[in-house]
Amino acid sequence: MNRDTSSAGARLARFWENPAARALAALLLVGIIGCVFNADGAFFKAGTHRDALRQASIFGILACGMTLVIIGGGIDLAVGSLLALVAVCFSQLVIHWSWPPLLAIPVCLLIGAAGGAAAGGIAAGFRVQPFIATLAMMVFARGMAKTVSGGMKVSTAVQNADGTYRYVDVPAIFRWIDSRILGDHLTVVTAIFIGCALATWLLLARHTWGRYLYAIGGNEEAARLSGVPVRAVKLLSYAASGLLAGVAGLCQAAQEQQGDPEAGAGYELTAIAIVVIGGTALTGGRGGIGLTLLGTLTIGYLEKILSINAVPEASRLMLTGIIIIAAVLAQRRRAT
Repeated sequence: MNRDTSSAGARLARFWENPAARALAALLLVGIIGCVFNADGAFFKAGTHRDALRQASIFGILACGMTLVIIGGGIDLAVGSLLALVAVCFSQLVIHWSWPPLLAIPVCLLIGAAGGAAAGGIAAGFRVQPFIATLAMMVFARGMAKTVSGGMKVSTAVQNADGTYRYVDVPAIFRWIDSRILGDHLTVVTAIFIGCALATWLLLARHTWGRYLYAIGGNEEAARLSGVPVRAVKLLSYAASGLLAGVAGLCQAAQEQQGDPEAGAGYELTAIAIVVIGGTALTGGRGGIGLTLLGTLTIGYLEKILSINAVPEASRLMLTGIIIIAAVLAQRRRAT
């Protein structure tokens, strides 16, 4: 009996050491909470789940980029500000300047990628701590967003030469990004998130660059001695994170139908929380996009459950902080 009990305990311990198992357990716990605190059955409605995925998708897109950076042993605090910058630029180009989407979208994505590459270049090229490099980019990009927008939201209210305002229609590209597909069961933003997750998974799992990134996160000096182009690989990870922040900025602008220079504040913390809850190690070298998907669902559903139960935002922020600490302690226990 004791031997069987000991064997079962060992199997349970091995199961719990698996990051995917812990992420699934967290998601299951959130699901149980939703079933118990269902807000008079609101949690069981299909629209609630569709909206939860829609709200989590922008965070998920940012988390995909954050996963790449963290696996390589870095951190990116600039994604929220880059999102705001791209949202402002996209709204300015499409609404006020009437640029065609086929031209405006690549330009805006290039802005996001350039911001990420600049932070990565500072971190990798000048050996500056990623925290400091991306913190500087976070402040700079937020200032750029306010400069481009004149400190105001870029909306469908367009100023005339004489100082008066006229209202224009919401651009068709905004309506399309914010629309629903598959019989109104899935939003385009969620489909974009799925596409971003698939692309980043392919890069990590099937491309040499992904293997290099894991090697750098595991042991940067050993990777360098093995011939891995460490600086280039790390720079590309930050550029990819900035590019995905640009994608999230396009979606943010479409959902809000405007470019808000204050958008994305604190989003980098939510993205980090998603990555950590999923099980990707903050020390680098371990993790993956599949784990980030689980983390996105966990945070997305938790936010929705708190929302439908009218929990104040202050309490949500405190709960998120507690969850991050719990996830990090679980990783630390596994490492020891």
